[in-house]
Amino acid sequence: MERVLKFLKEAETYYLATVEGDQPRVRPFGTVNVFEGKLYIQTGKRKPVSAQLLANPKAEICAFKDGKWLRLCGEFVEDDRVEAKKAMLDAYPNLRAMYDENDGNTQVFFVKNATATFSSFTEAPQTVTF
Repeated sequence: MERVLKFLKEAETYYLATVEGDQPRVRPFGTVNVFEGKLYIQTGKRKPVSAQLLANPKAEICAFKDGKWLRLCGEFVEDDRVEAKKAMLDAYPNLRAMYDENDGNTQVFFVKNATATFSSFTEAPQTVTF
Protein backbone atom coordinates (compact mmCIF):
# COMPACT_ATOMS: atom_id res chain seq x y z
CA MET A 1 0.00 0.00 0.00
CA GLU A 2 2.87 2.39 0.72
CA ARG A 3 4.14 1.96 -2.83
CA VAL A 4 0.67 2.80 -4.17
CA LEU A 5 0.42 5.87 -1.93
CA LYS A 6 3.86 7.08 -3.01
CA PHE A 7 3.06 6.66 -6.70
CA LEU A 8 -0.28 8.48 -6.44
CA LYS A 9 1.21 11.36 -4.46
CA GLU A 10 4.09 11.75 -6.90
CA ALA A 11 1.74 11.61 -9.90
CA GLU A 12 -0.34 14.32 -8.16
CA THR A 13 -3.35 13.69 -10.42
CA TYR A 14 -5.03 10.35 -10.85
CA TYR A 15 -8.23 9.38 -12.62
CA LEU A 16 -11.10 7.70 -10.81
CA ALA A 17 -13.45 5.56 -12.90
CA THR A 18 -16.93 4.74 -11.62
CA VAL A 19 -20.14 3.50 -13.21
CA GLU A 20 -23.44 5.31 -13.49
CA GLY A 21 -26.00 2.75 -14.64
CA ASP A 22 -24.26 1.27 -17.69
CA GLN A 23 -22.18 4.40 -18.40
CA PRO A 24 -18.54 4.61 -17.27
CA ARG A 25 -17.55 7.93 -15.69
CA VAL A 26 -13.94 9.11 -15.29
CA ARG A 27 -12.66 12.25 -13.64
CA PRO A 28 -9.40 13.64 -12.22
CA PHE A 29 -8.73 13.45 -8.49
CA GLY A 30 -5.78 14.35 -6.35
CA THR A 31 -6.51 13.43 -2.74
CA VAL A 32 -5.11 10.25 -1.27
CA ASN A 33 -4.24 9.49 2.32
CA VAL A 34 -3.59 6.58 4.66
CA PHE A 35 -5.62 6.50 7.86
CA GLU A 36 -5.65 3.59 10.30
CA GLY A 37 -3.81 1.42 7.77
CA LYS A 38 -6.26 2.00 4.91
CA LEU A 39 -5.92 3.99 1.69
CA TYR A 40 -8.51 6.78 1.41
CA ILE A 41 -9.79 9.23 -1.18
CA GLN A 42 -12.01 12.28 -0.62
CA THR A 43 -14.95 13.86 -2.41
CA GLY A 44 -18.12 15.81 -1.67
CA LYS A 45 -21.47 14.15 -1.00
CA ARG A 46 -23.15 16.55 -3.45
CA LYS A 47 -21.05 15.36 -6.39
CA PRO A 48 -22.25 12.65 -8.80
CA VAL A 49 -19.19 10.52 -7.96
CA SER A 50 -20.56 10.13 -4.42
CA ALA A 51 -23.86 8.65 -5.63
CA GLN A 52 -22.00 6.47 -8.13
CA LEU A 53 -19.71 4.95 -5.49
CA LEU A 54 -22.58 4.41 -3.08
CA ALA A 55 -24.64 2.65 -5.78
CA ASN A 56 -21.71 0.54 -7.03
CA PRO A 57 -18.58 0.58 -4.85
CA LYS A 58 -16.43 -1.15 -7.48
CA ALA A 59 -14.17 1.46 -9.05
CA GLU A 60 -10.69 1.94 -10.47
CA ILE A 61 -7.96 4.51 -10.18
CA CYS A 62 -5.37 5.07 -12.89
CA ALA A 63 -2.30 7.30 -12.64
CA PHE A 64 0.66 7.90 -14.97
CA LYS A 65 4.12 9.32 -14.34
CA ASP A 66 7.58 8.96 -15.84
CA GLY A 67 6.49 6.37 -18.42
CA LYS A 68 4.88 4.14 -15.80
CA TRP A 69 1.27 3.74 -14.76
CA LEU A 70 -0.73 2.34 -11.91
CA ARG A 71 -4.17 0.78 -12.03
CA LEU A 72 -5.83 0.28 -8.66
CA CYS A 73 -9.15 -1.52 -8.42
CA GLY A 74 -11.23 -2.44 -5.43
CA GLU A 75 -14.34 -1.63 -3.47
CA PHE A 76 -14.61 1.94 -2.24
CA VAL A 77 -16.24 1.95 1.20
CA GLU A 78 -17.56 5.13 2.79
CA ASP A 79 -16.17 5.99 6.23
CA ASP A 80 -18.44 8.62 7.76
CA ARG A 81 -16.35 9.11 10.90
CA VAL A 82 -15.22 12.64 11.65
CA GLU A 83 -11.72 11.34 12.46
CA ALA A 84 -11.27 9.90 8.97
CA LYS A 85 -12.48 13.10 7.32
CA LYS A 86 -10.29 15.24 9.56
CA ALA A 87 -7.21 13.14 8.77
CA MET A 88 -7.79 13.67 5.05
CA LEU A 89 -8.36 17.41 5.38
CA ASP A 90 -5.34 17.76 7.65
CA ALA A 91 -3.28 16.09 4.90
CA TYR A 92 -4.70 18.55 2.33
CA PRO A 93 -5.16 21.87 4.18
CA ASN A 94 -5.88 23.70 0.91
CA LEU A 95 -9.22 21.81 0.78
CA ARG A 96 -10.34 23.52 3.98
CA ALA A 97 -11.49 26.49 1.89
CA MET A 98 -14.19 24.18 0.45
CA TYR A 99 -14.62 21.38 3.01
CA ASP A 100 -14.78 20.78 6.74
CA GLU A 101 -15.06 17.45 8.53
CA ASN A 102 -18.32 18.64 10.14
CA ASP A 103 -19.95 20.24 7.08
CA GLY A 104 -22.23 17.33 6.12
CA ASN A 105 -20.68 17.32 2.63
CA THR A 106 -17.14 16.01 3.10
CA GLN A 107 -16.94 12.33 2.27
CA VAL A 108 -14.09 9.85 2.41
CA PHE A 109 -13.85 6.32 1.06
CA PHE A 110 -11.26 3.66 1.78
CA VAL A 111 -10.27 0.98 -0.72
CA LYS A 112 -11.15 -2.57 0.30
CA ASN A 113 -9.92 -5.73 -1.47
CA ALA A 114 -7.50 -3.62 -3.47
CA THR A 115 -5.41 -4.88 -6.37
CA ALA A 116 -2.77 -2.51 -7.71
CA THR A 117 -0.88 -3.20 -10.92
CA PHE A 118 2.24 -1.20 -11.82
CA SER A 119 2.98 -1.25 -15.55
CA SER A 120 5.25 0.29 -18.16
CA PHE A 121 6.14 -0.25 -21.80
CA THR A 122 9.52 -1.73 -20.86
CA GLU A 123 8.96 -3.82 -17.71
CA ALA A 124 6.74 -6.71 -16.75
CA PRO A 125 3.68 -5.69 -14.71
CA GLN A 126 3.89 -6.01 -10.93
CA THR A 127 0.77 -6.58 -8.85
CA VAL A 128 0.22 -6.02 -5.13
CA THR A 129 -2.90 -6.54 -3.06
CA PHE A 130 -4.02 -5.04 0.20
